[in-house]
Amino acid sequence: MNACLVGIWLWLPLLFTWLSPEVSSSWWYMRATSGSSRVMCDNVPGLVSHQRQLCHRHPDVMRAIGLGVTEWTMECQHQFRQHRWNCNTLDRDHSLFGRVLLRSSRESAFVYAISSAGVVFAITRACSQGELKSCSCDPKKKGTAKDNKGTFDWGGCSDNIDYGIKFARAFVDAKERKGKDARALMNLHNNRAGRKAVKRFLKQECKCHGVSGSCTLRTCWLAMADFRKTGNYLWRKYNGAIQVVMNQDGTGFTVANKRFKKPTKNDLVYFENSPDYCIRDRDAGSLGTAGRVCNLTSRGMDSCEVMCCGRGYDTSHITRKTKCECKAQKARAGQPPTVTTHSFQSKKPGFKMEGTASA
Repeated sequence: MNACLVGIWLWLPLLFTWLSPEVSSSWWYMRATSGSSRVMCDNVPGLVSHQRQLCHRHPDVMRAIGLGVTEWTMECQHQFRQHRWNCNTLDRDHSLFGRVLLRSSRESAFVYAISSAGVVFAITRACSQGELKSCSCDPKKKGTAKDNKGTFDWGGCSDNIDYGIKFARAFVDAKERKGKDARALMNLHNNRAGRKAVKRFLKQECKCHGVSGSCTLRTCWLAMADFRKTGNYLWRKYNGAIQVVMNQDGTGFTVANKRFKKPTKNDLVYFENSPDYCIRDRDAGSLGTAGRVCNLTSRGMDSCEVMCCGRGYDTSHITRKTKCECKAQKARAGQPPTVTTHSFQSKKPGFKMEGTASA
């Protein structure tokens, strides 16, 4: 009997491991990995064999991708700054975002799209800056061409976005291509939407040559727009994301609600509705809104009513005197200009909401 009990206790940890849903690790964790390329490639958990091969073969590209993770996570946090879920990252979590991405929600769709876009942007920029051995400026942009303003010469350094997209597809999609389930197809769709979003804002820039800026000759090149444009575009796609279900043969999607249009390659898709993110919920990966900033005068998602999830809030009036370094107007003699700010706190015990608003 004792032997049986001992056996049961030995098997329990393994049983819990099997039964517990797991957040798969990701290349997103490359942000937190430092050291040599071999150390980085061998210590990022969750990379599939093809990703590790690319990592060992192109260590300079991996460094660019790792630096890019910080940039696209900051962009994600900017876009969600006024929402209950604010794209918060977990420093010690291999998946970077924790269990929240286990759900096939709109938030997951956005994260996969913005991360894929971030890889394209980081690699393409590194190519143009001469930081990568495998690529440089776009080799196809040579000779003479025409646009609606006339003839021009390709010159300067055109961003090699085709290389960035090709490498991003090979590296980012590698793990999803090994899976044949619905979530893998969803991730692949949103990854592609993110890559296409960066190319959408590739713009032509030109420099004029001639007497007194007559622009008789033009030299032009293609350049990526600031990543904020991509973030804003994907944010609009997030707000218009389309809920889908798998088709009968399991090879694609169909809209969950027949009143909505079929998603295009530019749209974001998702399967499951999002949680409300109001309270801390370990299973859902929600950190709740405790301690978040709310806006007393807003009627949007950042309003105290929405951010506090209807739990109420307390307001306290705080006056702070700061030097404004005003130039147009002078303060009264002996007194610096003052700025009045407000702080808002919730009514629930142990729950704190703070924010500032100009008087």
